[in-house]
Amino acid sequence: MEVSENLSEKALYDLALVRRAVDKKDQKAYAELMGRYRDSIYFMLLKMINNKDDAEDLTIEAFGKAFNRLHQYTPNYAFSTWLFKIASNNCIDWIRKQKKKMLSIDNPIGTEDGDEMHIELKGHGLDPAESVIKDQKSEVMREVVEKLKPRYRTLVELRYYKEYSYEEIADELDLPLGTVKAQLFRAREFLMNLLDHRKDTI
Repeated sequence: MEVSENLSEKALYDLALVRRAVDKKDQKAYAELMGRYRDSIYFMLLKMINNKDDAEDLTIEAFGKAFNRLHQYTPNYAFSTWLFKIASNNCIDWIRKQKKKMLSIDNPIGTEDGDEMHIELKGHGLDPAESVIKDQKSEVMREVVEKLKPRYRTLVELRYYKEYSYEEIADELDLPLGTVKAQLFRAREFLMNLLDHRKDTI
């Protein structure tokens, strides 16, 4: 792997973390990379969309996508440059999607016949993907969850460790049910991406 001579000391340190994460499936390397750039990515996205909740969701999503493609990173430029590009491109895609008609998962959808159809999301019990997350009581999951912002961490802990229903979480945190469902869906996707990389080592 050819390394650019222009990489700073910080970028070289990141590269060492990337190699540990990819080559050795080192969970602490993943967690450290997230810790080093989580706030920077969040504030960049916040400037792009000016909404704290959405910026938080997109930060989680960006790390999920980056970690899923980590093996594709090449050190001819800094890891931070690569990560910020993934995060900004993902945000631009999200903005485009917002311009299209959005359907709320909690509101009825009108049909051509004049009937109303509801999208039902199971509120009790964990689905198979959630059960996988719940079962990972190892240091890996604890470390990753600890790196999340406090609000996200609380959602994940209530759902996956205490097995609260969506409705119970909404009541506990005084949040709209749709917000709880959407944020937990993104958090689950992110955590499952991490677990995919480590399934041989956990």
